[in-house]
Amino acid sequence: MALRCWRCWHWSAWPRTWPPPSGSIQSFRQQFSTQEQTPQICVVGSGPAGFYTAQHLLKHPRAHVDIYEKQLVPFGLVRFGVAPDHPEVKNVINTFTQTARSDRCAFLGNVLVGRDVTVPELREAYHAVVLSYGAEGHQALGIPGEELPGVVSARAFVGWYNGLPENQGLAPDLSCDTAVVLGQGNVALDVARILLTPPEHLEVPLLCKTDITEAALGALRQSRVKTVWIVGRRGPLQVAFTIKELREMIQLPGTRPILDPADFLGLQDRIKEVPRPRKRLMELLLRTAAEKPGPEEAARRASASRAWGLRFFRSPQQVLPSPDGRRAAGIRLAVTRLEGVGEATRAVPTGDLEDLPCGLVLSSIGYKSRPIDPSVPFDLKLGVIPNTEGRVVDMPGLYCSGWVKRGPTGVITTTMTDSFLTGQMLLQDLKAGLLPSGPRPGYAAIQALLSSRGVWPVSFSDWEKLDAEEVSRGQGAGKPREKLLDPQEMLRLLGR
Repeated sequence: MALRCWRCWHWSAWPRTWPPPSGSIQSFRQQFSTQEQTPQICVVGSGPAGFYTAQHLLKHPRAHVDIYEKQLVPFGLVRFGVAPDHPEVKNVINTFTQTARSDRCAFLGNVLVGRDVTVPELREAYHAVVLSYGAEGHQALGIPGEELPGVVSARAFVGWYNGLPENQGLAPDLSCDTAVVLGQGNVALDVARILLTPPEHLEVPLLCKTDITEAALGALRQSRVKTVWIVGRRGPLQVAFTIKELREMIQLPGTRPILDPADFLGLQDRIKEVPRPRKRLMELLLRTAAEKPGPEEAARRASASRAWGLRFFRSPQQVLPSPDGRRAAGIRLAVTRLEGVGEATRAVPTGDLEDLPCGLVLSSIGYKSRPIDPSVPFDLKLGVIPNTEGRVVDMPGLYCSGWVKRGPTGVITTTMTDSFLTGQMLLQDLKAGLLPSGPRPGYAAIQALLSSRGVWPVSFSDWEKLDAEEVSRGQGAGKPREKLLDPQEMLRLLGR
């Protein structure tokens, strides 16, 4: 019987006994004992960490790398996390596509590791397993009222407008005048910008660059949100966003910034010794807050119908309910002051409170990784897998990369460097003979398990069919693509 080889996408003669008589990976491995050993490696997660790890591992001349992904489609946060009006950031998909098209690499979507197949089963089938599944959760606020309708995680909001299937039922209520974003990182500025950008600047014919979903665009067209407050526990020197995102907010059409000059008193002297990127960011904040704009900019701000502002030294204490108690109507903030210096700086309450009316609260205080399998150690407090340079502690042959390795910090280039390091450690261990010896069946064994469990993986060639369909639908609307949102529709398009 000829079986489909998921790595090379051609028909290949695998052992004719299928599945192995005992049904175990161990017995199946014995059938491969006469073959020349090929390093069989799998990566769990197809976001930037997963693809960059695979890219480095393929430097080994014989290694085969299988990339497992729970979604039907690849690319993780590049597809579902990058703002739709930042298409240039998504160009890295071209590099990932070249990796996936290698005849020594396979993408296996629609496979949830920890449910459809366990990590021990993967470790039995492969010489090495790399966990690169990112941070799929969000940090809870831990305050009264956060369960009220109108309180939404920024992660879910981003997934909603970016077409992440699990977030399509979010239906955020945008009928209020004021929204509050808790957190002052790039994601916080992304969601504020999307909320305030005039819809005509997100849709055709704005250079045909944005791939925001039509459902989200329809909701944003009806939005009544006019003011967005971006709230942080600490001060201007501690903001986590970068100058590019700040500049976009300042220049956002139809909006004006609201910055209190009092928040920046003495900042000019304090930034003299900070690193240059941070100094440039602070100087831009200072100019925006304290300097009188020129006539053209003043006229633009005067005519703006929407506004955004930064609120510093404020910590959320409670989401305030509406009079009927059915939804959020405001946020109670504790006024804070800073204690400590440098990295040890922390915000402590002063005892003063402030109520800020709003109808929408977006929590953007951080992403959080989750445990994937009971067999894998996990630090619940830090939200990472305990590791040393990517080697999972006390589990030879098991590695991690990306946010699940170091925490949800940094940008795509940070993840690239981190993932290359994990790949380098793995290849060093392989060369030193520290990985399991003898042949391993790799995906051939896992395919038998998945088939017996009614799981049918989606290949990269399948994804390219879905990709072509999205591009075709987008052309009809003058967009680069119209994302498919329903997994069942995707499977129907693939004839499943």
